[in-house]
Amino acid sequence: MAEIQNPEEIFLPFSKESLEGEPEKDFIDVLKMVAPGTSLRIALDDFLNAKMGALIVLDNGGVEPLIDGGFRVNTKFSAQKLVELAKMDGAIILSKDAKEILYANTLLSPDVSIPTKETGTRHKAAERTAKQTNSIVIAVSERKNKISLFYGNSSYQLQRSSEILRRASETLQILEKQRDVFDELLSELNSLELRRHSTINDVCSVLQRVEIMKRISELVQRYLIELGQEGVIVKMRLKELMGGLQKEEEMILKDYFGPNHSSSLEILEKMDFDFLLEPMNISRLLFEELHDKNISPKGLRLLGKTNLLDRYVDLLIGNFHDFSTILGASNEELLEVLGSESMLSFFREEIYNLKEKINLGKGL
Repeated sequence: MAEIQNPEEIFLPFSKESLEGEPEKDFIDVLKMVAPGTSLRIALDDFLNAKMGALIVLDNGGVEPLIDGGFRVNTKFSAQKLVELAKMDGAIILSKDAKEILYANTLLSPDVSIPTKETGTRHKAAERTAKQTNSIVIAVSERKNKISLFYGNSSYQLQRSSEILRRASETLQILEKQRDVFDELLSELNSLELRRHSTINDVCSVLQRVEIMKRISELVQRYLIELGQEGVIVKMRLKELMGGLQKEEEMILKDYFGPNHSSSLEILEKMDFDFLLEPMNISRLLFEELHDKNISPKGLRLLGKTNLLDRYVDLLIGNFHDFSTILGASNEELLEVLGSESMLSFFREEIYNLKEKINLGKGL
């Protein structure tokens, strides 16, 4: 079975060097404003290419008391205008939605008692202003040629698109390997359920892999936010790799936990990554049984992959309770439930076809 190496590095949402504090949803929305392809990001990249410094504030309504000097601009935003105004000293104030340039050549005077980890004058003012006003502040360093983004108590160093794309591609490769492992485990579970030999460990191994992939997918989704328009190919590949995954997980949980499948899913999603790496932890929390104990599904998932109508699937499960009993039922018992010889024959044919597909390793 494939193993994940250095899980902390794989699942860290952003690089340790660039992020202070876990970004919340609001911060993710902030990143969308400076994603490649946006007018603001075009201006920021121009600053880097020209090796210019800049201090930009998006006014959320609380910045004006901190502004000293400068002049009012009140003009529609454009990347070219922003670059020209940044040639002067001081901060530039934009509207909250970054559609207007309000002030230029201003001096910011936030509360100096607010703690900051920054060293340069520009970056200290940026961090303190963001904390004091809960606004978005962007500091561009001409010396380090880097863009720092501050929002409330969060800070993040924007990466070049090429670097983000490299990380996203590497993460996708990990996801591809995990998908291969998942497909193998699911194929094995299909076979074991048909042979009535599935165990709690077999089920937990599949659920574990789904949750691992979901966490990797979340990381790629965050990269996509930063990539903006440049992440189209990554987005398409991610969709392919995650296709059908959550539906398969849902059906497995319904098969083994019935009405409690939602609470079981909640337990899985709350597990931290280190805990998730051990399948026995999953079996202990979900099943409260020995991991090697035999267990039979209700049959919803595999019967749902046949051409049987839902009402016949419901009838079978309602009368026989689990898949193992359905498969072991006599023709007389099945006929009593299905109601006709033709339906009995159709059921037998569908089960035969299902077994053939699974034995041949065909996708279901």
